[in-house]
Amino acid sequence: KKLSSPYITSPYGDLDQAWFVNCVCKVETELPPEKLLDACLGVEKDMGRVRLKRWGPRVIDLDILFYGDLVFQTERLSIPHPGIKERLFVLVPLVEIEKDLVHPIYGKTVEELLKEGSFEGQRIRRISWR
Repeated sequence: KKLSSPYITSPYGDLDQAWFVNCVCKVETELPPEKLLDACLGVEKDMGRVRLKRWGPRVIDLDILFYGDLVFQTERLSIPHPGIKERLFVLVPLVEIEKDLVHPIYGKTVEELLKEGSFEGQRIRRISWR
């Protein structure tokens, strides 16, 4: 189990909103992928998330980025998360905790994806809990 540092990041998608705080965690679970998604959605709901607009402001957003080396696709869930290589706010904290993690579709480490990526307009800054 690992937790990245928190990062303050510029909005993605809908740019006319406040910056976000992002981090990445690695957990172990016995839940199958769709049950894990249900658990994440339950946490979001319990914390007051209301889905009004895609990429709009939100209290919390939990995403399943990877599930081991599984490649999984249903109407509700895509693993690995399809936006990983385009999102600086995902790759920077992910590289912090698991730089050698290999993306099962691209065959590259997340560190390589970060180095090769184009993140025009995206900004990120590490912050401290202290």
